[in-house]
This record gives sequence, C-alpha cells and structure tokens, in this order.
Amino acid sequence: MQSSQLAHEMSLELDRILQFWLTHTQDHTNGGFIGRIDCDMTVHPQAPKGLVLNARILWTFARAYRHDPRPEYLAMADRALHYLESCFQDREHPGYFWMVDDLGRPLETKKQMYGQAFYLYGITEYILATRREEVLDLAEKVFAVVERSYDPVHGGYLDVFTRDWKVDDSLRLSELDQNVKKTMNTHLHILEAYTNYFRVRKDAKLEAQLRQLLEVTLQHIIDGENGHFLLYFNEDWTSTSDIISYGHDIEGSWLIMEAAEVLGDEELLDRARQIALRMAEAVLQEGVDPDGAVMWEGNADGVLDGDKHWWGQAEAIVGFVNAWQMTGEQRYWQAAADCWRFTREHIVDRVNGEWFWKTDRAGAPALDEAKVNEWKCPYHNSRACFEIISRLGSGG
Repeated sequence: MQSSQLAHEMSLELDRILQFWLTHTQDHTNGGFIGRIDCDMTVHPQAPKGLVLNARILWTFARAYRHDPRPEYLAMADRALHYLESCFQDREHPGYFWMVDDLGRPLETKKQMYGQAFYLYGITEYILATRREEVLDLAEKVFAVVERSYDPVHGGYLDVFTRDWKVDDSLRLSELDQNVKKTMNTHLHILEAYTNYFRVRKDAKLEAQLRQLLEVTLQHIIDGENGHFLLYFNEDWTSTSDIISYGHDIEGSWLIMEAAEVLGDEELLDRARQIALRMAEAVLQEGVDPDGAVMWEGNADGVLDGDKHWWGQAEAIVGFVNAWQMTGEQRYWQAAADCWRFTREHIVDRVNGEWFWKTDRAGAPALDEAKVNEWKCPYHNSRACFEIISRLGSGG
C-alpha cells in the first residue's frame, strides 16, 4: 500500500466517523449527547453521560473544524463545551463530575484526573480551532484543577479524589483497573493535554510541569528493561503490576515524541526518540498478530488476551507510521498498513457505521459491546485519521 492510498482511505473513513456522530448521538430532548447506543443502534436515552465521552466529542469536533471549517463541526464542539460547563461543572468544589444522568444531574461526583485532563485536551483543541481567546481562562482553570493532584514529593499526579478533594482509597478509574494512587493511563493523558495546552500558551509553569511529567514518564512509567509501560504504581512509583498493554505502548510511543517536540529540548527529544522506537519495536515483536492487528494484553511470558480493540488499532496505525517516519524502516510502514487493513476489514462497521468495540483473536466482532458509551468515543479513530492525513497528505 502506498502512503497516498492510506491517507486517502483514512480521509474517507474520517468523513464517515464524523457523520455518524453528527447524525446519531445528539440528545435533542435533554441536551448534550446520548449516553449509550448499542452495536445494533438501539438508543438508550436514559443512559448516564460520561465526562470522557463529552470531552472527547469536544476534542474531535474542534479538531474536525480545524481540519475542515464546516459550521456543523463547530456546532458540535460548541454543544459539547456548553454541556460540559452547564452540567459537568461542580459549582461547589473545583473540577468536573465523572458522570451525570440523562437529565444532566450529578451521578458520580468523584474528581478523576483522567477526565479533567481530557476536558483540558478538548478545550485546548477548541482554542486552536477557533482562536477564541476568551476560552483561555477556562483552560487555565482546568489546568489548575489538574495541578491540585500534583505530587510534590515523588512527582507525577494522584489519580482520583472525592468531590471535595479528599483522598479515597475506594475509587479507581474503571472496573478493569487496579485501585492504586498513580496510573500510567492518567499520566499519559495529562501529558497529551499539557502538550496541546503548550501549543496554545507558552507559560513558564506549564512548561515546567510538562517537562517534569515527561521526565516522570521516561524514568518511572516506561520499563527501561523491556520498553513497555508499567501500568499501576504506589505513590513512590513502586510498580504493582506486570501486565503489558500493547495499545497503550504504541499510543505512548508517539505521544511522548509530541511532548518532547513541543518543548524543543534537543537532548530530551533524542531520549524520547530512542525510547519511542524501543516501545514501537517491542509492540511489533510481541503484540502484533500475523493478521496485522494489535492484541489487548500480555506479560513477560507472552499474550494473555488476543482480543483486538478498536482504539488499539487506531493508535497502532499512527504509532507505526511515526516509527517509519523516524527511521525510514519499511517494516514499520508495513505494520501500519497491515493494521489498517485489518481495521478496515474487521473493525469498521460497514452496516451501521463507526467501529466495533473489538473483535476476538479470529477477527469476529463483539456485537454485545456498545457503539457509544462513556468510553466508546470518536477520539481514537478520528485522531488516527487526522494524524495520517496530516503526516501523509490527504491522498487526493
């Protein structure tokens, strides 16, 4: 596959993804967006609405408007921003609720840094797209919320707090996650948000915090022995898990490069480049099935779960293209092309639109998983399309 063909195919796919969300997800009764739509397109109008879903819709359509300034894209971004401020904002304590009900009333009031970071990511993209400087104050406010979780002793950020900012050991990101003080996942997405914020605002404090976060990632979160992310930690960065997440590894490989690039520090950039390539290589050698898809989880002994999730494929396409662009090595390009081929044939839903949540190892889609919910959002797959178009051209 030629680079122009990949860019062209993903440009067409981007249009389909955006059209799906424009057409099917707006809640015209209660505002915002529908909280759940099943794989067969059954709509659940009374489903709860997640902070991550709404923040990712904001990011996606702000980025879409920056890519192609259609008024309907800006309207979607505006809708998301308005709903986040009117329904998710906690007016008693700083920050934003994790979940509201279908009417926009607080349902889960914990302050999860993962969610605050995604809102900052969305706001900063909105600023890049619209140049509305009045939104800068909102970005600064959300940045300050995330900074409340900063650990001045060990570096990095604590994961979650109660509504009124007390530490609660019973809280965790999701039922799939360990109950620990620090996680790779939260740090990765704070890194991505701060990187985007630094594109908007060259602020000294932000620069210092982005730099320390990248250093924490390179020193503590990436395992120097095997090139994989460690996933869960105590406050002092003692790792508590040996599980490998291949999708996060390949996603992280290009996000750490972005962070180093915006900081403009050549020494840091060189370190990040070496580590990014090591991460991409580890995923290619250990986490890619012969059909080209990236599998779910493993450990030092091999693959533990061979399911192929939609977001892991999206990130692998970008991550392997990034490795190819850094090295010129054809095997990385082939890995990206093979992953897209699998995605096109098995993950993209040609009947109802959007992407299936996952397939099993043989490539059969999981039809019982949601098409839209608090985690199933347009950000990973649309971003993969934006990245490939940006890196390779529109493809004609």
